[in-house]
Amino acid sequence: MAYDSRPDTYAHIATVRLYLSRVIMKLLYRMEDHDLSKLEEPEKSVFDEFTPKIAESTYDSEEYKGFLEAMGPALQHHYEHNDHHPEHFKYGIADMNLIQVLEMLCDWKAATLRHNDGDLRRSIDQNAKRFGYGDEIKFLLINTAEHMGWL
Repeated sequence: MAYDSRPDTYAHIATVRLYLSRVIMKLLYRMEDHDLSKLEEPEKSVFDEFTPKIAESTYDSEEYKGFLEAMGPALQHHYEHNDHHPEHFKYGIADMNLIQVLEMLCDWKAATLRHNDGDLRRSIDQNAKRFGYGDEIKFLLINTAEHMGWL
């Protein structure tokens, strides 16, 4: 009798579905937990003050950088408690996994909607220099954003 690949293919499909479901569960957990630290001190009062100012600034401008610096310990607390930020890690994006990077990209997209002149493609380009990632990561982020219809 000739080999029939269908049983092995069905088994493979089931295994991939299992692993994808685990990724989905991780993303669902992260979705529920995203940025909750901003709702409590020491972050809330600082974000109350600076979120409107940041919205009026241009991302990565000197004014923007000044606001981040002025946010001081509250912003550091935020980075320490939210691992979708490259600042959470000693080596930035190089220390992140794909789940964290995907949440980071979603966060960047949402942040562009809060800036009066937000532009995700420009942010990805600027962040390559800011966070020290190369073209492979840059194009992975751009391709994902395009695939999602965000660019």
